[in-house]
Order: sequence, then C-alpha cells, then structure tokens
Amino acid sequence: MGEKAVLIMVTTGARDDAERLGEALVVEHLAACCSVVPTVRSFYYEDDQLQREHEALLLVKTLESSAAAVQEYVRTHHEYVLPEILQIPIEGGSSAYLNWLERQVAKPGH
Repeated sequence: MGEKAVLIMVTTGARDDAERLGEALVVEHLAACCSVVPTVRSFYYEDDQLQREHEALLLVKTLESSAAAVQEYVRTHHEYVLPEILQIPIEGGSSAYLNWLERQVAKPGH
C-alpha cells in the first residue's frame, strides 16, 4: 500500500440519496467502495431550534489523494446546503483490502 487510505462520512436526507452519491463515486473511481447505513438518528441545532432527523450515512472508502475530489463531488451533488462531510484517516486494517482499495481508486486513465 503506497497511498494513505481515508474514510469520508457523509449524512444524507434519505437512503436513495446516499446510494446515488455512493454509486457515482465508485463508477467515477473516486472511491473504491461506498457503504450505506440506511438509518441514523441525528440531533443538531438549526436557527436556534433543536432538530431531530432520520438520515442515511454514506461511508466512502478512498485514498487521501482523491479525498478533495470526493468532497467536491459530494458538495456539488448533495441536496443539503451544508452537507456533513467528515474525513478520517485509516491508520490500519487488512493489508489485502487496503491494497485492493488503492488499485480501485488509482485506475489508469482516471
């Protein structure tokens, strides 16, 4: 594994939105794999009002070199004005999986 892998977490309003974003990121080779957790419960303040929302969580597995492009794609195609996009370094894991991840994102010509 030559490149550092990262996990990018994105909440969306619905499972379909998360699936649409995740599939597009994989098709474009911006991510090796995207997983959708169909329902999470989120609590936050907006306009001084406590919000309680059911959302979906998109887990994007990619390389650090593609992370900015992933984040830009999400910002451009997300239905939220201010989407939650959190990037977390992957410090370890299955070396076979991480090597596969790198090969998927670093496809020639992409």
